[in-house]
Amino acid sequence: MRIHSIEAIPIEIPLGRNFGGSTYTVLTRCTVITRVRTDAGLVSEVYNGDNREHGREIVRLIHDALAPRVRGRSVFETERVWDELFALTHGTRDPKTLLEAIACVDCALWDLVGKAQRRSVCSLLGGDRTRLPIISIGGYYTEGKTHADIGREIEGYRRAGMAGCKFKVGGLTPEEDATRVEAARHAGGPDFILAVDANRGWSVEDAVRFAHLVEPLDIRWFEEPCHWYDDVAMMARVRQATRIPITAGQSEVTYHGVRRLVEAGAVDLVNFDASEGGGVTEWRRAALLCRAAGVEMAHHEEPQIAQQLIAAVPHGTYVECFADPERDPVWQAMWANRPPIKDGMMEVARDPGFGLILDEAMIRRYRQ
Repeated sequence: MRIHSIEAIPIEIPLGRNFGGSTYTVLTRCTVITRVRTDAGLVSEVYNGDNREHGREIVRLIHDALAPRVRGRSVFETERVWDELFALTHGTRDPKTLLEAIACVDCALWDLVGKAQRRSVCSLLGGDRTRLPIISIGGYYTEGKTHADIGREIEGYRRAGMAGCKFKVGGLTPEEDATRVEAARHAGGPDFILAVDANRGWSVEDAVRFAHLVEPLDIRWFEEPCHWYDDVAMMARVRQATRIPITAGQSEVTYHGVRRLVEAGAVDLVNFDASEGGGVTEWRRAALLCRAAGVEMAHHEEPQIAQQLIAAVPHGTYVECFADPERDPVWQAMWANRPPIKDGMMEVARDPGFGLILDEAMIRRYRQ
């Protein structure tokens, strides 16, 4: 079965307000849909990423740089195709964006392999879990937001069936953010999973001070605590200073970056993102490395991809989503056959490949 053609579709949906963290803003929900067609008539149906500034460039790279190199290739040559596409990164000034484009194609190929063999991606990777705990990303900074508002937000996640929340910090002083997290813990109760994400917002000193303030609140993990420029070394120092597990990996684009995190003793969990780091093929390498090192696997956002990957490995943890309907209309509406969520658990799609059905009317409305 060989690749006949590739169509990549950029999606851009305006949001009603800013859903930013400590170091960024989010005003649109963007993604790229990739449809790879085979000579046997199979078509992939996947979407990848939240590419707020460069979705159209990713599509251009898929059409102009990647498609000519994979057309006519067997869909089962995932490793060989990935290596040939990765070689293109040696001659570009922007390997990150190219790896996002490679991720789109790689995930599409895994979807096709699953459809050809009538197996889910989880099954292809050797997994058999049928349900996963799911948490919502939240705690966004909004002008005038009170602790009572935070409480209502957390209660909303509970009603939506979430097992917990990954809560935004790093945009205020450690003391101010600690009181926000305390409000979230009070609203969620002792059985509500609560993680915190600073998005590289703090120095080592501020991160350690914050960690000590929230240690009594049973924090599942502290994600990307330190500024970007020396974050591996700085995270290792934070990890040594707190009993809260440290998470990072979403800012890495290859498993080599994950290896550096692990070797430095900087992380307890890795949330490498398949949609930004070359797809399923590279994520699997990162997961194997972490398994050998005793490091747990999470996944940055992307529940439509992550559910299959996290369910496939014994050290997988949680699926993440945006339960707030205003933050992610793709999750809420474009993923037409999204598996049910109940009592903090999400069913893992068992259909072949990634098992996605997308809303065509919504695609027509928001394609760029």
